[in-house]
Amino acid sequence: MADIARRAGAPEQHWTWPAEAACRTGDSSVFLGRADEGGADLEERRRAAKAVCAGCAVRVECRRHALATREPYGIRGGLTEEERRALFTRGTAPVSRVA
Repeated sequence: MADIARRAGAPEQHWTWPAEAACRTGDSSVFLGRADEGGADLEERRRAAKAVCAGCAVRVECRRHALATREPYGIRGGLTEEERRALFTRGTAPVSRVA
């Protein structure tokens, strides 16, 4: 996963949660799709990524960050790109209340 803990101007106390993320170890490609991916391969990869997220101690923080920054790619906090987009389309994504 990207090392967002080192983003310029980010207060260090705010960015400590990525160090505790379950995705910090293992194959990070499970969280990002390929251009030629689809069908069963796509669904299997998404299930694998969501399984990692489900057991993550900082899933809520990750999800809040992905929603707050409108992260356009990958599984973040257990949500796909489409699931995050749908929250905004319906207008039901208050970042402070996403769990």
